[in-house]
Amino acid sequence: MISAVIFDFDGVLADTELLHMAAFVEVFESRGWHLDEKAYFDRYLGFDDRGLIRAFAADNDLALTAAAAEELGAAKARAFAHLLQRQTVLYPETPACVAALSSRFRLAIASGALHREIATILETASLLQPFSVIVGADDVTQTKPSPMPYLEAAARLGIPPGECVAVEDSRSGLAAARAAGMKTIALPTTSPRNLLADADRIVATLADVTPDLVTGLD
Repeated sequence: MISAVIFDFDGVLADTELLHMAAFVEVFESRGWHLDEKAYFDRYLGFDDRGLIRAFAADNDLALTAAAAEELGAAKARAFAHLLQRQTVLYPETPACVAALSSRFRLAIASGALHREIATILETASLLQPFSVIVGADDVTQTKPSPMPYLEAAARLGIPPGECVAVEDSRSGLAAARAAGMKTIALPTTSPRNLLADADRIVATLADVTPDLVTGLD
């Protein structure tokens, strides 16, 4: 029996991927590095900030100390916060989807975004209360595609992973949820459908993520 729905955040509840990319581009370009949109979505989508910085450095033969990587991450977070002040980023369907599901299921978030970024966006939209658990990249020692974020969210909910459905938009996120033993729903917001074929269901928008759809995955 499905008892909980655990959402990824960026690209699922919030249309933030282009903002994250813009923040990385700004920080990287100040150091003479180039990151384009195709590389971001083809190669780095699904990484948390630290993972993206490590992968980008490895891909471009950049020698980064741990301290330098931490400073890059902090600079990116500052750039993202600045960009966020100018925009409303939740998808239009998010409030209604959350309201419908919260009447039937416990809700949580397991994301590669930072905890405070997630909480700030939800609180600004008066949508924080339905989520009893938020697991951000800074709440775990391993991020997606490791199942740890989803396992941690289920543990904090006090619900077995097999009773949870994960809602994702990336291949690495789906891999994490499946490794955690969860059913999966995929949204093709940031990845083409062919990369999401492992999901139990693929839907067009959050409006399609209904209580009946979730219970039908039992």
